[in-house]
Amino acid sequence: MAEIVSLAEAVERAIHDGDAVAMEGFTHLIPFAAGHEVIRQRRRDLTLIRMTPDLIYDQLIGAGCVRKLIFSWGGNPGVGSLHRFRDAVEHSWPAALELEEHSHAGMANRYVAGASGLPFAVLRGYNGTGLETLRAGPDSAPTIKPITCPFTGETLTAVSAIRPDVAVIHAQRADRSGNVQFWGITGVQKEAVLASQRSVVTVEEIVDELDPHPGAVVLPAWTMSYVAHVAGGAHPSYALGYSVRDNDYYVAWDAIARDREAFSGWLAEHVYSGAGQP
Repeated sequence: MAEIVSLAEAVERAIHDGDAVAMEGFTHLIPFAAGHEVIRQRRRDLTLIRMTPDLIYDQLIGAGCVRKLIFSWGGNPGVGSLHRFRDAVEHSWPAALELEEHSHAGMANRYVAGASGLPFAVLRGYNGTGLETLRAGPDSAPTIKPITCPFTGETLTAVSAIRPDVAVIHAQRADRSGNVQFWGITGVQKEAVLASQRSVVTVEEIVDELDPHPGAVVLPAWTMSYVAHVAGGAHPSYALGYSVRDNDYYVAWDAIARDREAFSGWLAEHVYSGAGQP
């Protein structure tokens, strides 16, 4: 059952060096505050999983928290490249970064398989892409393999299930029992939580009772590990109904991330100090 704790306590209990961690949220509800707490607690050798790595993973990579990235697209939405990501890949700064690349559909289906307790998912989308030839490293096991349909004989693609050690998401609400409610663009947050051994959820508010909301997803308390009240925990992304996207932050990040010294100064001032603004 879920425990309602501080964010620092949730990260300390749930996320350990060497863990595979999925921080999900698409366009909004991106768990920036939780990611910054991971940086502050100086976690190392993490395998980060995310369909669309953006600024939060750029920051975690630049802070030296990450050994491997499993993803399907990476960039600063509407602006350009992730420069800390690129520096790690091209120059191994601050550390070398292993990459495991998939398609969006492949990642989504891998989460679904993990959430369903299945060893793999099957789809057609990899045929002819070349992704099936990529490996994170010479000793890594393949996660994409051809499979023959037992009914038609057609060659399809199997992708291994994703089962993170920890899922981290942001949501609009939780009640005092730890049931979590979120709505808007929901991405794969639900699947990531259900596929994971542990979960950390930051929420805009904790209420006595969850009111019905059109299109809302409710994750019951028994699927949760830790819930933390962190208003504004998705900034600079947004939480529908609570905040708006901080577009200036995304633009400002491009210059900060391009330069190692500027980035290191940003970390010292805005993450390690707890200020949280660019």
